[in-house]
Amino acid sequence: MKAHGISRRGFLKYCATLTSMMALPPILAPKVAMALEGASRPSVIWLSFQECTGCTEAITRSYAPTIEDLIFNAISLDYHHTLQAASGEAAEAAREAAMEENWGNYLVIVDGSIPLANPGFSTIAGISNLEMLKQTAEGAAAIVAVGSCAAFGGIPHADPNPTGAVSVADIITDKPIINVPGCPPIPVVMTSVLAQFLAFGLDSIEVDDLGRPKAFYSETIHDRCYRRPFYDKGLFAESFDDEGAREGWCLYKLGCKGPTTKSVCATVKWNDGTSFPIQAGHPCLGCTEPDFWDNGGFYKPLSVPAGDYRKLGLAAVAGGAVLGVAGGAIARSVKSSAAAKHEPVTPDDLEKKS
Repeated sequence: MKAHGISRRGFLKYCATLTSMMALPPILAPKVAMALEGASRPSVIWLSFQECTGCTEAITRSYAPTIEDLIFNAISLDYHHTLQAASGEAAEAAREAAMEENWGNYLVIVDGSIPLANPGFSTIAGISNLEMLKQTAEGAAAIVAVGSCAAFGGIPHADPNPTGAVSVADIITDKPIINVPGCPPIPVVMTSVLAQFLAFGLDSIEVDDLGRPKAFYSETIHDRCYRRPFYDKGLFAESFDDEGAREGWCLYKLGCKGPTTKSVCATVKWNDGTSFPIQAGHPCLGCTEPDFWDNGGFYKPLSVPAGDYRKLGLAAVAGGAVLGVAGGAIARSVKSSAAAKHEPVTPDDLEKKS
């Protein structure tokens, strides 16, 4: 690391950052450093199926660690269509050699869905995606499905799903699978999952009921969004060029799926922590959730909060705090039900139900 101009202090700073991102207490930062220092370089085979290369594009922009540090110092990336020098028969020979030499110990990373309707929809070196996945997964220690296509089927799986696209977990049922969804996922989330796997092993990665690491998918974007105070005050942008949009008000009415989407977009962000879609003025699409492409229009709100909160607040002051609390509880109940059913709710609907 010294040869690459990385000081001991810089390495420890990285370990402290990584520890924080994994939601571990700061006192464990030295242990993370020791684990990474002593970790061997495991063989990694990256398979790309029905995808847009967005996940690869994203991970090449990781900054903690960078993709260069990852593949030269942390892992042995033995197969990756976009990044490998070999092609054709030489590329497939490299994959087969990595499998044979590291049988039972290598890590498989998959991006892209797998078509089942017809093997010819997506092949590599004359091998169908389904056959290559089964063949490569057989000797793997674990699989990481990066991107919503590999994790949940993604856009290829969207109605009417002409290729019969499915996720990795729909096919492989006898191997541990970690889902890292997103379209594409945040680069640092991908590399941090790999770093945690290297430092502490697979058992250290706690996942939710969808197989996502809880360190990155346990809270909704809405919970940590800097626009949340505007939501609580009932200040919403009604269009992309109105006063609310210019003032940075909440994008809920413009279709933001942040309240139902779990990810660290609002805190970790993209491009070295520079920004994320909502900060750039665009509502969240909900891309870390299953079937996000089919969950209604991107600019159609899941539900509309209880009318004009500014007027409601004045009424609460005049009529008493108890009525305000009761009205808020009813509104939240109705909104939750509507979110689950993906039904639009107008202020009039809420008034009728209250």
